[in-house]
Amino acid sequence: MKTILVTGGAGFIGTNFIYHVFEKRPKWRIINLDALSYAGNAANARNLASRDGQRYRFVHGRVQDGRLLDDLFANEKISGVFHFAAQTHVDRSIVDPWEFVDSNIVGTFRLLEACLKHWESSGRPGGFRFVHVSTDEVYGSLGKEGLFTETSRYAPSSPYSATKAGSDHLVKAYVRTYGFPAIVTNCSNNFGPYQFPEKLIPLMINNIVQQRHLPVYGDGQNVRDWLFVLDHCEALVKVFEEGVPGESYNIGGGEEHENIEIVNMLCDLVDKRLGRSGTQGSRRLIRFVTDRPGHDRRYAIDASKIARELGWYPRHSFASALEKTVDWYLDNREWMIDAGRKVDNKGIREDN
Repeated sequence: MKTILVTGGAGFIGTNFIYHVFEKRPKWRIINLDALSYAGNAANARNLASRDGQRYRFVHGRVQDGRLLDDLFANEKISGVFHFAAQTHVDRSIVDPWEFVDSNIVGTFRLLEACLKHWESSGRPGGFRFVHVSTDEVYGSLGKEGLFTETSRYAPSSPYSATKAGSDHLVKAYVRTYGFPAIVTNCSNNFGPYQFPEKLIPLMINNIVQQRHLPVYGDGQNVRDWLFVLDHCEALVKVFEEGVPGESYNIGGGEEHENIEIVNMLCDLVDKRLGRSGTQGSRRLIRFVTDRPGHDRRYAIDASKIARELGWYPRHSFASALEKTVDWYLDNREWMIDAGRKVDNKGIREDN
């Protein structure tokens, strides 16, 4: 049994990742370390503990807690780490940058220190891997043409993307300085089940269901490359098992869409399922609002390296995955509404 530490496993991508490996890697045991901040939900994977407590352990704590990390590595034979834990909401980073510095930079540093100590004291085992899950936002904004590659210049635009860029550089420095077996992945916009409803897709689904206004930043023509979360999870397992330590891999869906296009698609999909049409159609709820400061215009990922070297390609089309996502939220309205209540009254929201 291989014991894997997943940080931030009660969040969106972490939750989906744990479910994925629980099904696809029966010889993996998961330790889920999560601080349960506003976007984390321990109930997301609670049934895993009741189904097979030998393969799943939840630990409530922060990656900034060096003593907790040392205890985990001292008492568990951890052979791999997937580092998801991070503050991710751009608008929140504009309001309170320190939380992002503390979580994304200090937290990554504490985790790297604990992992390095464990790896060196264990005799530098060749099978140990540290996968640092990052974002395409570290590269900044693209014009109408071009794609982000693994060699693109870092040019973050927000406190969020700057702290993720800083954490990427820390991980790469530990590789070069100490020979630490880490890999950095930079993904495009994820969507799917369990996503906190500040992000564009669950926010819009939630508001459409409740017939609230649908706020769209600026002219709505900001472009993002969309990646279904289950495809991302498959890519991360590929990177862990077959990737080269010290390398970076871009993970993208190859699906570029304007924000307003996504909102219109969601209106039509939800309306169809709820039997709304005509004057009751949800497109009437769209409202264009003042743009966010420093709002990047376009992101797009070149994922040819991971395809060429590791044989990974996204399996889900955007259209089919979006339908599955809408169906999940409509089938889990209680989860969606409860999570929506955690969105504070500052109007903080997210469109990427």
